[in-house]
Amino acid sequence: MTDLNKLPTDKLYINGEWRDSKGGNLHAVVNPATEEVLCEVIQGTLEDVDDAVAAAKAAFKEWRHSRAAKRQALMHAIADGMEARKQDLIDAVSQALGCPPHITEWLHIDGPIYAMRYYADRAEMMEKTEKAAHSVVLREPVGVCGFITPWNYPLHQFVGKVAPALAAGCTMIQKPSEMTPLQDYVMAEIIDAAGLPAGVFNLVPGAGPIVGAALSSHNYIDMVSFTGSTRAGIEVAKNAAPTVKRVTQELGGKSPFIITPDADLEAAVRWGCEDVFINSGQTCTALTRMLVPAERYEEAVNIAKRVAEEIAMGTDKDAYMGPLSSARQREIVRSYIEKGLNEGARMVTGGSEIPEGFAKGFYVKPTVFADVTNDMTIAREEIFGPVTCLIPYQDLDEAIRIANDTEYGLSSGVWAKDAEAAMPVVRRIEAGLCFVNGGEFNYDVPFGGYKRSGNGREFGEAGLDEFIELKSVQLPG
Repeated sequence: MTDLNKLPTDKLYINGEWRDSKGGNLHAVVNPATEEVLCEVIQGTLEDVDDAVAAAKAAFKEWRHSRAAKRQALMHAIADGMEARKQDLIDAVSQALGCPPHITEWLHIDGPIYAMRYYADRAEMMEKTEKAAHSVVLREPVGVCGFITPWNYPLHQFVGKVAPALAAGCTMIQKPSEMTPLQDYVMAEIIDAAGLPAGVFNLVPGAGPIVGAALSSHNYIDMVSFTGSTRAGIEVAKNAAPTVKRVTQELGGKSPFIITPDADLEAAVRWGCEDVFINSGQTCTALTRMLVPAERYEEAVNIAKRVAEEIAMGTDKDAYMGPLSSARQREIVRSYIEKGLNEGARMVTGGSEIPEGFAKGFYVKPTVFADVTNDMTIAREEIFGPVTCLIPYQDLDEAIRIANDTEYGLSSGVWAKDAEAAMPVVRRIEAGLCFVNGGEFNYDVPFGGYKRSGNGREFGEAGLDEFIELKSVQLPG
């Protein structure tokens, strides 16, 4: 296991060097499985943000004109470093988030390594030009970027922003969540060892209302990319508006999972429950509203009960679900469970009580609610915990109406007889992502939402597009 105390968490990484904060305090990072303090991390100040932005602004002058082959090589070196320090990344995420290590590896680490290489190989797209009649279209980097990443998939979102920005030729300031900043320190060491020019990447941890707000509003930041709650995303957009900077947001979700009448019910319900319980329900794309044909509803409820009660909790090699990320998050989830009961939902299994055998750690039982109507709080608001809601429907028109009756539009799922049968349903759902019959997440395609789930896209070639300015050059005819 990595000794996290060896990471320079009392320092900021600015302009290619580890340096002291100009007055920031230390913030404790707590292991949610043991409730013990892992280490303390410096919290940046407004002056620290100014220094990081100045470094990024200065570095952009040359980095923007660097050859794609150079950026590609550096990014592959970073990916090599991630491979070499894979165990450090696993431990950094697992110990601060609480996800079991064996799940952390494939859920939180493998994909980001792949994505770093994916964007390395697409840096060359910046040097391609397009001819249109008597004009030429050039691609140029958007500029200095501010990144604000969440605690639930911290390395995933780090790479989803940093990798395409590097490929495009942008420079950046990265602010991780106060709860899960440790993988960012590992990444800063990897980036430093890879030889990225000073000032291209800067790390300034800190509180959202201080560092996050400063990045969003800074005069010399050209783009801010935020992943988190819709409430916080609105504040980021407000802060960014006076400087007319580009804003991309990956925000909340309350995603539907439609199981059609011809589906394999056992397979569908099992997959739907496991989708919600993975990462302790702390997944923005979790399919937390399971829509089931009324004639098979009680059968589905019984399957969901059985699956939930099979879930092993803890952090050992047999565990599927770890604790929630913090005591505060545990209380939020418990309060939603109580709201569900108060509003008349039927608790099938789970509940807000402390799970047996887990007096230590921020654990909540895998919870299944039945007899949920779409106007209940637990069907309207993002719980961000291991709680799933089963809702019956009479026909597919009603299922689609319920599915789309939400302010969110991030993710969705359909389980039908086969993929071909699912596609007519998929086309009627208002969401940026849809999982069909258990299809896996794909880093090669765009990720992002409709409605209040945000704007812009991450991953795939569309993720690179977010960091590009298009310049039209009108040549003599």
